[in-house]
Amino acid sequence: MSTTLGDIVDALGGTLVGPGDAEILRLAPVGSASAGDLTFVSHARYASQLATTGAVAVIVPPALQAQAAARGPCVVTDDPYLYFARLTQWWRRAHEQRPAAQLDPLASVHPSATIGDDVDVGPFAVIGAGAHVGRGARVGPHTVVGAGARVGEATWLHPRVVVGERCVVGARCVIHSGAVIGADGFGFAPHQGAWVKIEQLGSVRIGDDVEIGANTCIDRGALDDTVIEDGVKLDNLIQIGHNVRVGAHSAMAGCVGVAGSAVIGAHCTVGGGAVVLGHLTLADGVNISAASVVTRSIGRPGHYTGMFPIDDNATWEKNAASLKQLNRLRERLKAVEQAIEKASEKNTKP
Repeated sequence: MSTTLGDIVDALGGTLVGPGDAEILRLAPVGSASAGDLTFVSHARYASQLATTGAVAVIVPPALQAQAAARGPCVVTDDPYLYFARLTQWWRRAHEQRPAAQLDPLASVHPSATIGDDVDVGPFAVIGAGAHVGRGARVGPHTVVGAGARVGEATWLHPRVVVGERCVVGARCVIHSGAVIGADGFGFAPHQGAWVKIEQLGSVRIGDDVEIGANTCIDRGALDDTVIEDGVKLDNLIQIGHNVRVGAHSAMAGCVGVAGSAVIGAHCTVGGGAVVLGHLTLADGVNISAASVVTRSIGRPGHYTGMFPIDDNATWEKNAASLKQLNRLRERLKAVEQAIEKASEKNTKP
């Protein structure tokens, strides 16, 4: 399918500078773009890339309009990064046509399940008793929708996803391969040197427009539900413990772990490999750096970091040994300060 720069501006807006008949064959990063490619430069500090890129056209902010126009056609918009994100969505819709929906004969759909119009169910998928799959949803091969579970309209469950019994997934969600929604939470009571299982009787409730990465696990609640609110974005290999609540439009990068009953506010971000301990609360607008360990609740928005900087091993060991002595050094310092205060008081007496 041939696309011109003018077609893109007609669909997405922005200000076209130069001819609109430039043919666009591919979307590409600015560094590797070549003839026929469309790319973007998001900020004026990257202006030097305009001189080196081989793209036929560039999406730029107003501050770079003159430089971009000097090299060829361009699209000017206030937020090139956002424009490019919407462009990728438009490009996929225009160039990757979805085949007609069908219920594959190798799929297993329980007679009591409800399947909406235009639902695509792949081979070896299983849809359990009383489950509901909304209009326009896609259920990939080998995916399981458990008994009584609900999947919203236009949601895409990639191959090998598991949505456990009674769990709810909202509309327009994307859940990538290997994700498990509604496995048992980690609950055991110690008894005479052994562990007694606490049955996990809650479920998982996922809002609308949520995206969940490959092999991410969201455990069902013990009594109440685990809740993921609207617009949340979770990367690959994330563990969300039982009874966690994640507020609307928060995002977490790969390998984050959130322990049971933690509450993450709205519009938070958690960097890759970070850990949030159980029963803690993060206020709205909290940003946690990668690899941090959150050991206390955070009541105010802001950027928080809790990590030990990397160093060569010998230096790290010395610093770690010093850290272990901090409390002893603190007590010695307090004793010295008190001695100085007493001596000062003695010297000032008439």
